[in-house]
Amino acid sequence: MLKNNQMMHALPVEAYTSKEWFDTELKYLFSTTWQFAGLVEDVSKPGDYISVQAGLNNIFIVKGRDNRLRAFHNICRHRGTQLLRAVGKAQKAITCPYHDWTYNLEGKLISVPKREEEFPNLKGELHKCDLNLHEASVDIFKGMLFVHPEKNAPNIMEYFGNVKQYLGPHIPEELIEYQTKKGEPFYSKEIKANWKIVVENYIDHYHLAHLHEGTLNMYNHEKAEFGWVGPHYWFQEPLVDIYQKEVKKASPFPLIDKMPEDNIKAYVPWLFPNIGITESEGSWNTFHVLPLAPDKTLVTIRSKTMNVSEWEYTKQYSKSTLSNVWTKLGNTGKYEGDKNDPMASGDFMLEDIYACEQQQKSLQSPYFKVGAQAKKGEYAIQRFQEEVKKWMKKNGAFKEQ
Repeated sequence: MLKNNQMMHALPVEAYTSKEWFDTELKYLFSTTWQFAGLVEDVSKPGDYISVQAGLNNIFIVKGRDNRLRAFHNICRHRGTQLLRAVGKAQKAITCPYHDWTYNLEGKLISVPKREEEFPNLKGELHKCDLNLHEASVDIFKGMLFVHPEKNAPNIMEYFGNVKQYLGPHIPEELIEYQTKKGEPFYSKEIKANWKIVVENYIDHYHLAHLHEGTLNMYNHEKAEFGWVGPHYWFQEPLVDIYQKEVKKASPFPLIDKMPEDNIKAYVPWLFPNIGITESEGSWNTFHVLPLAPDKTLVTIRSKTMNVSEWEYTKQYSKSTLSNVWTKLGNTGKYEGDKNDPMASGDFMLEDIYACEQQQKSLQSPYFKVGAQAKKGEYAIQRFQEEVKKWMKKNGAFKEQ
């Protein structure tokens, strides 16, 4: 797979450009790890369901009449047709749209049209046959739903548990989702870059004070603390003094009430392989990175804030806009100019997307080469790449090499 000696620290450039490598990741990384599917409130009532792509597998979670969550591979046992779309409510049964094979909410085959004349081998009780849905695993961590393609997956707390102590004090289940439109995530964007470049940007401490000098200047990047627990990365940084002193007025959202006022921080961990959490003084967010192609990634952000009245939101936002903190800190892009230019927009997400897409473009150049590595600020990138390679190798990749 490695065709030349161009490297991105611990991985070859082909890991970011090759269809062969991308397919290997889907099989040996995303099909072997716990994958973020949604929030617990997405399946709050019996019959509610949500589906997610987990590597090579499309998996859905459904709440049964017994209020248990179950996960199944989203394929009919007759011809493999996808059974359910992305999200839905109040299903009484699961019926394949192709030939109307029907399963109950426990995944048991309960009805096959024209069974006697068309399927004489299915005479008798259907529940005794071996055509029930393939089971997957589902579990909950910090208010988030995760699925695993295996029926008896490794315990999710063994996978995530040790990093929990480094996460924020937020209780996501007590917060409410902030949406721009009903039923839509706070943010969704296709980025023209490999998923690992997006992740590496997320965990790159070195760029925060440079690319985002005018957009994330409310946080004290010099005092950031970070490290690794197994394959998971944790990151914390305090507010700058001027914002810390006036945070009750300056925060755009009502403060999270579980945050200690004398030690408010931003918590920005990365849960391996593709889900980040950003926990701040006023919000709790998921940052889900879904690989679409070697050079294309879908990023979806879901944001939760305090469960208070609309008047409280309006009052807090008004106080924030009038605060002299923002007059002193400002909010400016990297460059001056047209606000349609991502580097002049004053939007840190647009700055990051621009940087990621430019990096992806450069990988095609024969002159591309990674320069000196920042000992502290970029260490997380190399460690993440090593984790990707290690996990894939553990699960059977690269045996032919």
